[in-house]
Amino acid sequence: MLDLLIRLSIMSKGLIPFMAVIFLASLAAIAERLYFFARTLRAGESIEHDIRLMRHGNRDDLEKIRQHYADTIQVPLVQAALAARDEDAEAMDRRIEEAAMWQYPLMDRNLWVVDTAVTLGPLLGLLGTIIGMIESFGILDKVGSGNPAAVTGGIANALIATALGLSIAIVSLIFLNYFRKRLQLSLHQLDLIKTMLINRLHGAA
Repeated sequence: MLDLLIRLSIMSKGLIPFMAVIFLASLAAIAERLYFFARTLRAGESIEHDIRLMRHGNRDDLEKIRQHYADTIQVPLVQAALAARDEDAEAMDRRIEEAAMWQYPLMDRNLWVVDTAVTLGPLLGLLGTIIGMIESFGILDKVGSGNPAAVTGGIANALIATALGLSIAIVSLIFLNYFRKRLQLSLHQLDLIKTMLINRLHGAA
């Protein structure tokens, strides 16, 4: 097995080990984003529930929510609402919107790694296959047609690069689409929390 990996690495001019590194980076980003979105959406649902139970205009209830969820990405919106508690609804809306916009980069973080793996994996796989086939035809030129196994075996090994590249893209694409949906839900959650905060502090009881 090790000999095969070494032979494939040499035949692909080091592209297959590089593809393996890209795949590992994509898997690491996937694991981090899975944890992030699970934690973020769960915290957002809890905050929505607590704000829904909050008494209209009661700042003490809002302060308790701020303290309880201090380590979440939604709490800056609560902090902005508390900071704008003496301003009108329009000014509060602008403050909360600004706080929400500061959280967007945190929600989109590391998705570029998965997106890059989707695009780069097949391209590197194709390049590795082309390099491998060039090597195989070079062998044909040296040994002639008397040993076809040497050529066909080389071509078969070269196609492994394409299969690996497609595997990287397929796995990464599945999770990239999943994360895009999670991102949309998270953004909707921030908008909902913003609206709920304004209604609780400025709406009618």
